[in-house]
Formats: sequence, structure tokens, C-alpha cells
Amino acid sequence: MKEIMHVGVTVSDMDRSLKFYRDVLELDFIGEIIMQGENADVLFGRKNSTARVCYLKGNDNIISPPVELIQFTNQKIEKTSADLFRTSISEICFRVDDIEKEYNRLSSLGVKFISEPQYYDFTKYGFSKSKAVYFYDPDDIILELIEIVE
Repeated sequence: MKEIMHVGVTVSDMDRSLKFYRDVLELDFIGEIIMQGENADVLFGRKNSTARVCYLKGNDNIISPPVELIQFTNQKIEKTSADLFRTSISEICFRVDDIEKEYNRLSSLGVKFISEPQYYDFTKYGFSKSKAVYFYDPDDIILELIEIVE
């Protein structure tokens, strides 16, 4: 293994999700591709698959591996509720300098949060002090904000 190339997220409505990740979370749009044909069918393990795939990345203010948004345009997508207590990738976490400011900004844009930011002191385990909060994207996928407290 050499590096994490991207984090993939299956979405139900690309335009809505692209607007959220690009305009609300402020990730930079890289580009879009359509995946279809025999190789895509083999890769996805499903016949006659067509996927609209958009890539976003960090910017001058955000260090991030690319986020890959995938919408299967001709297949039924099973939508389940995100749950931290279910085996899956639990969240994508974004580090921020001021969690209260970002929490307030996202809240004012209608983003749904699980709670208000919470403070943690993990110094006895060799980690830092931090503030964290979980929130949802348009498909109720769980995301996280974290601020490292000095």
C-alpha cells in the first residue's frame, strides 16, 4: 500500500450532493466521469451499471484526500440510515481551526447535527485535547468536524 487515493461515497442525487460538498463544505471540484460498459460491470459486480462519478479535493484551506461521489444512475440504490453503531466506515472527519464558528456557519446553512461540539481531553492516552461534532450530508451520511485544542 502506498497512499489513500480517495474516499468514495455513494449518493442518491449527485447534483444535491455536489452542491453540498462543493458549496457548503467548500471542497474544490476536480472533475466528473461516467463509468459504464463491461469493465464497470465487472468492477461493480452488477450488469448494466452506469455511474456518474465526481471528484472533489481540498483547497488552500483544506488538506484532504479526494472525495469521490458516486451516483448509480440506472440501478436502484438501497438507502439506509447512517448509524455509528453499525459496521461500516463511520464518518469522514474534517479538521477545522474554530469548531464553534464552523458549527454556526453550517447550522445557518441548514446542516443537521447530532449534537453541539463536545470537548475531549485524551492527553492521558498520548493524544491531544479536542472538540468534535458529528453532522449529516444530504443522504444522511455521517461527517465529523474536529478542532485540536492546544
